[in-house]
Amino acid sequence: MVLLWSIVLFIVLTGMLYLLGVNVWLGPKAVIDRVSGENWQGQEAAHPSLAFRDVLEKLGNMVPASPKDLNLIQKRLSRAGIRSPLALKTFYGVKLGLAAVLPVVAFLASLRLSMEGSNRLALVAGAAALGYFGPNQALLTLVKRRQKKVKKGLPNALDLMVVCVESGLGLDQAVMQVAKELQVAHPEIAGEFALVNLELRHGKRRAEALRNLAERTGVDDLRKLTAVLLQADRFGTSIAQSLRNHSDYMRISARQDAETRAAKIGVKLVFPIFFCILPALFVVTVGPVVVRIIRDLIPMMNDM
Repeated sequence: MVLLWSIVLFIVLTGMLYLLGVNVWLGPKAVIDRVSGENWQGQEAAHPSLAFRDVLEKLGNMVPASPKDLNLIQKRLSRAGIRSPLALKTFYGVKLGLAAVLPVVAFLASLRLSMEGSNRLALVAGAAALGYFGPNQALLTLVKRRQKKVKKGLPNALDLMVVCVESGLGLDQAVMQVAKELQVAHPEIAGEFALVNLELRHGKRRAEALRNLAERTGVDDLRKLTAVLLQADRFGTSIAQSLRNHSDYMRISARQDAETRAAKIGVKLVFPIFFCILPALFVVTVGPVVVRIIRDLIPMMNDM
């Protein structure tokens, strides 16, 4: 057990020192060289994280995967905000690397703990499964976290878009303005609108760019906004009025959702109250009585 904790502590300290060195020394030096134009290519080739990424990419090429799984993982990476061309191979490389490293650590721990053969095999198999399937769950967590942030910033983006459209800007200029104004407060939704603006500048049709926005994020509220904009553009109705009506609808929907969650609080508090608060109340109220019974009543009964 001591050896296992020593290995874990060594890995943690090594990672912290590596990150500290990259941020304190390599990061500022690379930025200065890039701005001044001196030795930027050499620094990029010598950066240790690039070599590590190349190793992960080679490992990712070794993992067999069906086209269906590749499309699914690529979609999840995009919804998590990881849109590098090499992100898919790097992700599979991480899976394969963890599936190879964690069983070795588990085997060493089982030797240290003197576990039996069947338990040791189960521990190693569980570590391999955790290393291979754990990144999938971590990716889903990142997707849900980013979708939550996008959904949180959507009302402000919609209100700003209504103001821009009603002030005389077109829809494309309103999208660009929203992307500029919300970079600090809500960078996720600002980044998505910036991608829409880039697609429009590169010649894509507005309907296609909006559909890509809805598909790229996977947020239901953003899908509804996209549908409203597409219908307003198709039938020639007022975009400002459509956005204002949709904004009112989103406020009503958010208020109803908050009321629904507030109504569920009483049911959700039953188990914490029963398992956490009531035992403490019993100890405080009944405990002194039990102590007095044990101290006074039981000796009196024994004397009788």
